[in-house]
Amino acid sequence: MNPLNPASAQHADDPLNLWEMSVEEMAGFGESADGMNSPAHEGEGENLTAAGGTLNPEPKPVKTPIVLALKKNPVSGRYRGTFSMFQLELRVDVDRTRPMNRLSADFFQVSGATTTYYGSFVVNLPAITVSNTQVVVRGAGNFTFANTYSVVQVTIPRRTILQSMAPATVQFFTTGGAAGATYICSFESIYFRTVRVETDRVLNVATPVFNSYNTGALPSGGPARNLSVISSYAEAGIEMISTPGSDIVNIGEAGPNVSWSNAELHASMQRHFSLWADTQQWSVWQLVAQLHDQGPGLYGIMFDQQGKQRQGCAVFHASIGGAAAAQQRLQLYTYVHELGHCFNLMHSWQKQYASPPGVNKPNAMSWMNYPWNYPAGGAVAFWNSFPFQFDNEEIIHLRHAYRNNIIMGGNDFMINAALGRNVMADSVKEDSGVCLNISTHQKSFALGEPVVLQIELCTTDSRGKRVHTWLHPNFGMVKVVIRKPNGEVVAYEPLIDHLVGASETTLGRDDVIKDSAYIGYGKDGFYFDQPGYYLVRATYAALDGSEVMSDVIRIRVRYPVSVTEESLADLFMGEDQGTLLYLLGSDNESLKHGNDAFDEVLERYEKHPMANYARLIKGINASRNFKTITDEAANRMIIRKAQLTESTSLLTSVATSGILDPVSAQMTLSSLADVQTRDGNKAGAKKTLSTLSGLKG
Repeated sequence: MNPLNPASAQHADDPLNLWEMSVEEMAGFGESADGMNSPAHEGEGENLTAAGGTLNPEPKPVKTPIVLALKKNPVSGRYRGTFSMFQLELRVDVDRTRPMNRLSADFFQVSGATTTYYGSFVVNLPAITVSNTQVVVRGAGNFTFANTYSVVQVTIPRRTILQSMAPATVQFFTTGGAAGATYICSFESIYFRTVRVETDRVLNVATPVFNSYNTGALPSGGPARNLSVISSYAEAGIEMISTPGSDIVNIGEAGPNVSWSNAELHASMQRHFSLWADTQQWSVWQLVAQLHDQGPGLYGIMFDQQGKQRQGCAVFHASIGGAAAAQQRLQLYTYVHELGHCFNLMHSWQKQYASPPGVNKPNAMSWMNYPWNYPAGGAVAFWNSFPFQFDNEEIIHLRHAYRNNIIMGGNDFMINAALGRNVMADSVKEDSGVCLNISTHQKSFALGEPVVLQIELCTTDSRGKRVHTWLHPNFGMVKVVIRKPNGEVVAYEPLIDHLVGASETTLGRDDVIKDSAYIGYGKDGFYFDQPGYYLVRATYAALDGSEVMSDVIRIRVRYPVSVTEESLADLFMGEDQGTLLYLLGSDNESLKHGNDAFDEVLERYEKHPMANYARLIKGINASRNFKTITDEAANRMIIRKAQLTESTSLLTSVATSGILDPVSAQMTLSSLADVQTRDGNKAGAKKTLSTLSGLKG
């Protein structure tokens, strides 16, 4: 027997059974308010399982008229108790709103003034026995740690609505019936989890921060009710507590560029989120901003970059703001959707990428689906049927996921496991009429050299095909899967998840939509981190729900064969450097080591082709005003003005280097022309635009 097993009845430092009780104490816990625990009522319980029946919370008729007049309390909710050195947070989910017929709990080990998370369990298919006196829930649990006492039984006396909630007795048994630990858990809340949420607003947001929306204002599914972000999560069993933060963020000195880049948001969250810490905690930050550099097509972003992940998100009112009912509905959806990612919820059509893999649900009536990508009729059909709720599997995740899989700062978003094995296989049937092509501008890369994927969408349908235009993996509609030289298969996950609106076009037979994406670094670090041959494939989520697969391409990462190549690999493959390559540069002080490394590349290896990647990110970053929200300055804003001369010099070198793929080269020339125009160099801008026009042609 493991002396530190919280389900065991004995512990190394607990030779006595601390929960031995007198007859009076046991009777007090077992007795219901109406005295129905007498032998005359034994056997009145009804055994119902999650698969074969539903819980009947109403008491059966009894002889005492007073009992019939008093309704019994539901028993679902959160309970807490201790046994020896362990604390148990129990979640009972058998009645109240949308019962999922489950038990789950988290164990914490208490040592002096320190409490440490130990592990979790969930009982997915318990037997539920209901009588007038009590509810008993029993079943085999799945534990995150090795445990002999895997059978869990929870007994809760039933009390009337005029009385306080009764405690829950939690008992653990072996499959052979041997008893383990017993916890007496006091009722704590009707909510399964409690999360603190801080919502801050940038000063230039043109419309008010969202408050609530009447779901009956426009056609929809489900009952009409006024929903806020708080009440939307309350319906899912999650208590969101608004915490006071610094409500207004000043952007008045931002100059003509009043939009936010990913790098600026990344730098600002750590400095402005008053509850931020690089640790696991039930706290989340939501920033209400006006506009992202991506433009008004971007509705929101879930931050997920360095250190502990899933702690913050942003929404952009240039796209969703307004007082009309349709805009209020879109605001509610966007706010809830982005926070859903912070709880480690994935898009409805991407469940297969979870760990363990789930089932894709492109038709789901869920906060986590895209209305404009709904395959059974698009946005109109979605909104007409949407009940403003999460689907059942998402409710189960929110209420019963293992703690580290859901808590902010816990496991990374969309963590690895067997990702992509299905994606690497060909479709059994392909009649979508859409084709997806991927390539790289070179087949062989130095170790540490950025790998940029070119993505093209076309159609094989002579009549044309309606498609969405979001091809970059940042937007979630294209997934990239990589098989490494050691056989490991991983899905590329960008550092930031973007919520985008509808962007559709009719693609003709001769039309092609193009984009490119740096896929060398993301949520799991560096993806091309070892020499050898890689296989890469992508899938496109079409408007009709089809998963369109590209061909598999082969990429080689070369072994370093010289001191220079080894040194450059070291200088490029730090975590800070990967983040800077993804963000196209940043002033964030936490990325200083990465910027120093790229400065060293330019100083020591200025003539080496890889130095141009350092020039690219430093040139792009120098071209923009860099805004950082801070609590230290009176106006709460630090603005570093664009360094136009430096940017022109750096981007000019990159544009003539020939290292870039066509899409990245076009981005570089476009940025260079913009910098030259702002710097008053109209002749240079005209020449650059001419080169850009020739490249596009």
